[in-house]
Amino acid sequence: MNNQKRNTVLFSLLFTGLIVLFFVNISLGSITIPFKEVYTSLTGGQSSKSTWEYIIINYRLPKAITAVLVGMGLSISGLLMQTLFRNPLAGPYVLGLSSGASLGVAFVILGASILPSFLSGFLLSPYGIVLASTLGSTTVLLLVLLVSQRLRDTMAILIVGLMFGSFTSAIVGVLTYFSSAEQLQKFTFWSMGNLGNLSWSSIIILSICVLLGLFLSLLSIKPLNALLLGENYAKSMGLNFNKARLIIILATSILAGSITAYAGPIAFIGLAVPHIAKLVFQTSNHTVLFWSTLLFGAAIMLICDVVSQMPGMEVTLPINAITSILGAPVVIWLLVRKRSFK
Repeated sequence: MNNQKRNTVLFSLLFTGLIVLFFVNISLGSITIPFKEVYTSLTGGQSSKSTWEYIIINYRLPKAITAVLVGMGLSISGLLMQTLFRNPLAGPYVLGLSSGASLGVAFVILGASILPSFLSGFLLSPYGIVLASTLGSTTVLLLVLLVSQRLRDTMAILIVGLMFGSFTSAIVGVLTYFSSAEQLQKFTFWSMGNLGNLSWSSIIILSICVLLGLFLSLLSIKPLNALLLGENYAKSMGLNFNKARLIIILATSILAGSITAYAGPIAFIGLAVPHIAKLVFQTSNHTVLFWSTLLFGAAIMLICDVVSQMPGMEVTLPINAITSILGAPVVIWLLVRKRSFK
């Protein structure tokens, strides 16, 4: 079987598996809903139980859509960063966006007690926390973009991103030191990630951001393939390297920043999924890797969400714990075998 036929079969299986997982995700939970009822509700029919239909439309469907958006966005942004920096251990948060978002949320949650009551009431609402997270990640984004225009060395941008992350993490550490147990608990819950608290209006905004980021990523496929052999080779091929780098950084920032704002910092998906796609499809061609990483990210995030729901039980585990359990072995394997990756 040649590569093209093999890829066609793999993509067909992956796409079919993603659709099945989407229905499984909606079906399973503390209350198990039959597949037939899920299909009926999603296609506009009348479910045999009104409570099932209410649960599907108002809770399970938004959470499943969020899982798909988060999985796609973080996986693609991880792929972009690994190729740009030519580092198999780079992830979507290497630019410090997650730390910037965490700093914004930390200021709101941990510093709300010193603000007037009317202002703290708004900031501690879900919309206030999303706004604070967005402002934090956007501030770091603007700083990184500003620095990237002044630095020619791509690795220097990576170091700057890590320094921004360390700086903001240090400020968060100071804020947590002076915070109450209740404030620390709320901040900890946010940092564990959550896919289930989004309203339909929030999902629409997140969808627009993710689709914009994916569109910019799609435009970067040819530059990414050129970058596989290094910056000098890409420039010799006529690539406008500074423009390509700016678009890649902007795409990653939009994806990682918006997802962190709405779902919290989700670990390991952006780091592990691109390598899973490379291992399965056995290629470095980003035309194939883009779509395979996209589908794998959505599928794996749905699986993680199913596991976190603990089907048949009232307990819901933090989504970050599940993604870490899945991702950590992959990262360890990469550390041992990283020489085999380009």
